[in-house]
Amino acid sequence: MGKSAFALYDTTLRDGSQALGISFSLSDKLKIARRIDQLGIHYIEGGWPMPSNPMDVAFFEKVKSLHLNSTVVAFGSTRRKGMTCGKDPIFSDLVKYGTRAVTIYGKCWDLHVRDVIKTTLNENLDMIAESVAYLKKHVDEVFFDAEHFFDGYRANPEYAIQCLRAAYDGGATCCVLCDTNGGLLPGEFLDMFRAVKSQFTGPIGIHTHNDAGCGDANTFLAVREGAVHVQGTINGLGERCGNANLCTIIPGLQLKRGMKIVSESQLAQLTEISLFVSEIANVSPNIRQPYVGESAFSHKAGTHADGVRKVNTSFEHVRPEIVGNTRRFVVSEHAGASTILEKLSEIRPNLDKKDPLVQKMLKRILDLENEGYQFEAADASFELIARQMLGMAGKSFDFKGFRVIEEIRENGDVFSEATIKVQKNGDYEHTAAEGDGPVNALDNALRKALIKFYPSLKDVRLEDFKVRVLDGKEGTGAKVRVLIESSDGKEFWGTVGVSTNIIQASWIALVDSLKYKLMKDAIAHQEK
Repeated sequence: MGKSAFALYDTTLRDGSQALGISFSLSDKLKIARRIDQLGIHYIEGGWPMPSNPMDVAFFEKVKSLHLNSTVVAFGSTRRKGMTCGKDPIFSDLVKYGTRAVTIYGKCWDLHVRDVIKTTLNENLDMIAESVAYLKKHVDEVFFDAEHFFDGYRANPEYAIQCLRAAYDGGATCCVLCDTNGGLLPGEFLDMFRAVKSQFTGPIGIHTHNDAGCGDANTFLAVREGAVHVQGTINGLGERCGNANLCTIIPGLQLKRGMKIVSESQLAQLTEISLFVSEIANVSPNIRQPYVGESAFSHKAGTHADGVRKVNTSFEHVRPEIVGNTRRFVVSEHAGASTILEKLSEIRPNLDKKDPLVQKMLKRILDLENEGYQFEAADASFELIARQMLGMAGKSFDFKGFRVIEEIRENGDVFSEATIKVQKNGDYEHTAAEGDGPVNALDNALRKALIKFYPSLKDVRLEDFKVRVLDGKEGTGAKVRVLIESSDGKEFWGTVGVSTNIIQASWIALVDSLKYKLMKDAIAHQEK
């Protein structure tokens, strides 16, 4: 990052993963990194690569194969008190994986220096300066996260500024002011930020938390006052009440401040990426989230709906399609036709929006969404439905029935067995298989039955399996949505199933997964 350049810095994979109820697998982290890269984010913080964090270590080993445009950043801390950087294993871990950038945090609140890490104020300054200087010998860019900076500035302004100068003198690319406790209101934040800018001439970044509900507002103020580096997470995921939300920050800066941060096509992916991260994180999307929430451009019957039909800007501050969202009229089934048309055009080009097939497809998707389906992370299920309705799906196999047996044995072991019946061109296959659970047994039995007809299915692997209860009020009778990610070693695809029966929902997603593979094989064969 040049000294005058503006940069977006995503910490979903590190700070976002610390949110209550969030647990990313290695596969999750790699998938999210790929999508964030597509959004045009300049820096992606991958985590803290140290032996006690094997997931993060594996991420830094695997992420190189993605060949991202974004700069991947390793995260750590200043050296420990009483040690040299060369002997502190923190630093060997930080430079081991060859990232071009490293972020370290250091204490800027004298309370933390004395009472948390229990060292002297001067030693802490040495820890900051020496750590940055050491890392600058090994990587191109070093960002210094000034932890608890604003609380530290309130308590001891002179010392907080000394911490920034120590980092900058050590060679820091940018000093990032952190409202770690997230308690600042905009007025106090603005006063302190301006005071810091008047005393410190180096590049300044901002990292806010949302504990007082002002994380986004304070970030906007910081940029207005000269911050050149903005940290945040997709959907505002983060510890306690979350971090500054990049899904709000990016369009806010680009559409309201006129800053050219990402391309128009990247900005149009924002809603899709927001939903994708929610699905991968296995959390319900916040439908009232600015810009990307389902309700952000929704209008009920009445004066609002009537007004927006006549003049969009009468009740909308930006056009929804700019951020990839859709205007919705609750009483109309025509909302979303443009989105459906865009997706269908990839399968059958030159379709007209008024084509009855488009309207029929739209109604079908809306009906499925009302049942609990979502297709943001289940692109394969969507394409199957679309090709079936367009008469372009081809014929694979017919399902004739299945049975699952669950048995708890005397020694406490659980035995799962599934029996499957399928038909292909008049030939029946009736087979059974065991598994670690009912879904695994179904998966094994289905493959066993079909490989006789379709040998290529032996390459298909179930990569991920997620279950979400759609309405907890119904208890054990609630609907569930099952999302399955599959791979054949060359590409990944997602399928979805919904039912009040978790096994049936899983079955729907499993069948779609294999049918999608067969459909893609058939298309590839036709194109040869």
